[in-house]
Amino acid sequence: MKVTAPHFGNVYLAAKALFDGLGIEYIIPPMNNKIALELGSKNSPEEMCLPYKIMMGNFFLALENGADTAILPGSCGPCRFGKYAELQMNSFNRLGVDLEFVVIDSPGELGLTELFTRINKISSQSERSRYMQLKSLLKAKKVMNLIDEIEAKAHFLSGYEKNRGEAKEILSSCKIQSLDTDSPDEMIKIMEYHRNKLQHMEIDEDKKPIKIAIIGEIYTIIEPFSNFNLEEKLMDFGVSFSRKLTPSWWIKDLLLKPIRLNSLKINRSANEYLSIGVGGHGRECIGEAVLASKEGYDGAIQVFPLGCMPEIVSKAILPTISTEKDFPIMSLVVDEMSGEAGFITRVEAFIDLLERRRSNVLPRT
Repeated sequence: MKVTAPHFGNVYLAAKALFDGLGIEYIIPPMNNKIALELGSKNSPEEMCLPYKIMMGNFFLALENGADTAILPGSCGPCRFGKYAELQMNSFNRLGVDLEFVVIDSPGELGLTELFTRINKISSQSERSRYMQLKSLLKAKKVMNLIDEIEAKAHFLSGYEKNRGEAKEILSSCKIQSLDTDSPDEMIKIMEYHRNKLQHMEIDEDKKPIKIAIIGEIYTIIEPFSNFNLEEKLMDFGVSFSRKLTPSWWIKDLLLKPIRLNSLKINRSANEYLSIGVGGHGRECIGEAVLASKEGYDGAIQVFPLGCMPEIVSKAILPTISTEKDFPIMSLVVDEMSGEAGFITRVEAFIDLLERRRSNVLPRT
């Protein structure tokens, strides 16, 4: 068995740690690029959203490297994502491609018996003891938490660093070195070393950088290729920013959702404007915008794929929040036809707007 999974932010590092620990060959698709998008778009229904098309491209490129089993997470409620696996399986069947899908969803959706059956399809291929398999899983979880923590710290410090670009360099070095090892323990050590470097990085506490919250559909805000490396650009601009939706947040949210203890602070903040779930992470988008306005951010950027129903609902509500909270929010829509130049120009203009507001050049309305 040669396992693969589509790119989903930093998940590839945790997945590599897990399968290295299990002794199962894991095929990491090439980092998302135009080739993946072109392959995916060519073999996808036209009306499907950008994440679907990029993931299809990931599978084709992984197949070229010998993958035979694909792991895909499950649904997010009334959202196209819930149909991804079925549509993708049908597409590969029509093409005569033998790619087995293992879909992992929450216990509330599948039931514990079915969930363990699907997980066993993978774990049964490992020659490690059950104890060692559990340890591998826990190490992978630690990797996921560490890389999300390091990334969040680098994003925050990018507005305060004395040596411009240092936080970005530490984050990049961490990912490159982590990918270059086949030992989960070594990967954890590498990440802890880089976390320590960030903690001791020289910062200018007198700086007052623009602070931006990144909100929107989870795939397009955590997968750099889909948003033209927005976060790297913000680091280059010296902005301090954050996003609450991360892979480790997503796992925690998925596990707590059946008992309704997931994302309590975000959901409570959303209640004023959207008290019910609309699928995907539409409600979370609203809650994050409200929280960001309360937490002293200068503005928020919503990113979502063209045609994403939950985020279209959120986008319709965000102008009301912006007006009532006196809080600038910009929405950016991406698809395979989007151009990087126009996208980044809008981001630069938004940062300029926030800086002028900060300087009281523009009166607050």
